[in-house]
Amino acid sequence: MTTALLPESPTLEFGSLHALLSATHGDPFSVLGLHQAGVRSVIRALRPDVKSIRLVSKQIGSDDALFFSKTHTDGLFELLLDRLPEDFSYQLELTFFSGDSILVEDPFRFERLLSSFDTHLFSEGQHWSLYERMGAHLCSVDGVDGCSFHVWAPNARRVSVVGDFNRWDGRIHPMRKLAECGIWEIFIPHLVEGTHYKFELLDCFGHVVLKSDPFAFFSQNGLQTASLVFNLDRYRWHDSDWMEQRGTKELHREPISIYEVHLGSWRRKPEEGNRPLSYHELADELIPYVKEMGYTHLELMPVAEHPFEGSWGYQVTGFFCPTSRHGNPDDFRYFVDKAHQEGIGIILDWVPGHFPKDRHGLAEFDGTRLFEHADPRQGEHNDWGTLIFNYGRNEVRNFLIANALFWLDHYHIDGLRVDAVASMLYLDYSRPPGEWVPNQHGGRENLEAIYFLKRFNEVCYERYPGIMTIAEESTAWPGVSRPTYLGGLGFGFKWNMGWMHDFLLYMSREPIFRRFHQGDITFSLLYAFHEHFMLVLSHDEVVHGKGSLLNKMPGDVWQKFANLRMFYAWMYAHPGKKLLFMGGEFGQWSEWNHNQSLDWHLLQGEKHDGLSRMIQHLNWLYRSEPALYDQDDSYAGFQWIDFHDADQSVVAFQRTSSDGQVIVFIVNATPVPREGYRIGVNNHGFYQEILNTDAATYGGSNIGNFGGVWSEEIAWQGRSRSLLLRLPPLALIGLRWTKPAPVALPQEALEGSAKSRTN
Repeated sequence: MTTALLPESPTLEFGSLHALLSATHGDPFSVLGLHQAGVRSVIRALRPDVKSIRLVSKQIGSDDALFFSKTHTDGLFELLLDRLPEDFSYQLELTFFSGDSILVEDPFRFERLLSSFDTHLFSEGQHWSLYERMGAHLCSVDGVDGCSFHVWAPNARRVSVVGDFNRWDGRIHPMRKLAECGIWEIFIPHLVEGTHYKFELLDCFGHVVLKSDPFAFFSQNGLQTASLVFNLDRYRWHDSDWMEQRGTKELHREPISIYEVHLGSWRRKPEEGNRPLSYHELADELIPYVKEMGYTHLELMPVAEHPFEGSWGYQVTGFFCPTSRHGNPDDFRYFVDKAHQEGIGIILDWVPGHFPKDRHGLAEFDGTRLFEHADPRQGEHNDWGTLIFNYGRNEVRNFLIANALFWLDHYHIDGLRVDAVASMLYLDYSRPPGEWVPNQHGGRENLEAIYFLKRFNEVCYERYPGIMTIAEESTAWPGVSRPTYLGGLGFGFKWNMGWMHDFLLYMSREPIFRRFHQGDITFSLLYAFHEHFMLVLSHDEVVHGKGSLLNKMPGDVWQKFANLRMFYAWMYAHPGKKLLFMGGEFGQWSEWNHNQSLDWHLLQGEKHDGLSRMIQHLNWLYRSEPALYDQDDSYAGFQWIDFHDADQSVVAFQRTSSDGQVIVFIVNATPVPREGYRIGVNNHGFYQEILNTDAATYGGSNIGNFGGVWSEEIAWQGRSRSLLLRLPPLALIGLRWTKPAPVALPQEALEGSAKSRTN
């Protein structure tokens, strides 16, 4: 980068001068700014972009003698001064080659910013508010407004902040290294919100690389990857009632019905180039829709910044910034705020399991495998082409846990669904023999990742009561949703992938063959109460050639809709919280495509509209009937009535609330109506038909039980009473037991009874 080595600085030795001018100096604060030079003082500034520099200070006056000498053609300026006061302060008047002049503070006159306590907590891996220190923060230092920058790059030889403000020249704002922790820092005066910046690193191998800020709060997306300075302290929330109530809820005893959404493709604006909706537009359209449909929560596929659309957000480069595709961070806060005001919780998909290899991201950040494992047998996901975090490193665990807390803190997020937990738990995940490294005991369990997940859950629940953490875990790992003090991983809930697989397989079979696969629909109840489960029909089931949920159903169009209605109602009747991916609620025919909107025009069709209304009714019923949710994790809340009638593909079971409310469900998984079908019940009374997926309003044939039936004194299936029912085809019916009211006797009879007892 240098063009000449002479004339040399009269106050710097050759090696230090050369390192400074070639942007390889490891400690620029030791030479730039104000320093002692023997009995005199010297102020140095490296500004290759200016013509001249003049010192401005009220303490020593202002005249032409205070112009700096340009001691090197590459822009090194020096000024020697005598007898400066101890509290000496100054500014620099920069004159550019265009003739324009500005008055600036010298960034190299400011003292260290990060405290030793901060660096200690970070090195220990327990600085939970790390995001309040790292990255770019608008602040005031010694009465001067500007922006502080911190980045972790312990093996870099030099780190600079570059941006439009210094013409992306890494020589102008090199940073100070805090040797005890490997963090680099600088305070740059006068920078304002919206400034574009990156970190320019001279890595340990001597290569110059540009990196986006790992802690950036706002960022460009796509091919443009600069970080942006953003003020996170400006937004004023209006969800205090929601936040206060949230902390009082025991979520395992609450109804949780989740609508999973990809913000970029839920609805688009075809008249404006098929653009996705902004956060404000989503607040105005998506939130009212979710509320109308009766869902309790929205789960957003990853909103953290990501360059590749086709990753759906699961290959994150900006862990601390909501994607700028839909607006700025305050716009996203407005979206969350509006959801809370409407009584809807927000869950984010969070991706601590891997990150992409994009050069501007975390990969080989300082020239070394800093965030990822050095051994590719531990550090790479071959299936996804991504890198795996090194969970054994304190600073990496701290980065991830602080990131989770950041979303809960600054964005009032109500839950984090952790992606691909199985890939984190097992060292041999998707690896053939010989291509993975056993743990210290010779096993396949990733002990470091296990410790990280436990610590993540402990800290999140400790600091934010009322939130939920959810594991997407597809194996039989024990205790995923059990507390860590009982040996579990500490998650609040676990996705029930086994239920999803078995039921989808059963539902995809022609009804005539379902009799041979009765075990597919009963097996989930053998383990349903081992975890706090969430039943999920997620985006993963409607991509990569799997077909939409409606297209998975067998039969003609009528049977496809009838099967899907029955399946959805079965899901709501089964123990476990609920999740459905967008488009499934109205029967999307095509697979999900992240580049286009859902097929909303289908709602003009009677069957699609009927399916949508049934989902709305299911959500209302689910939220209003404690029997469907308050004992989801206990055998006390579920009882088989009969699962042996495989020949007719009929099952019957009951759900019971903690206060004794009973709802009986019967499923007829064939297209044959069943007249006079008897099932056993324990309670005397009227059983009101509160759900029938064959109702005409949903698009069915309207076969039912005329509002309900009375129990008969006929013992059946080991129970003292029974119900005689009409079972509609490919349908589920739900019957709520109503305890008979005591018979009111005439006053004369009551008086006669009292007299007889007296006699």
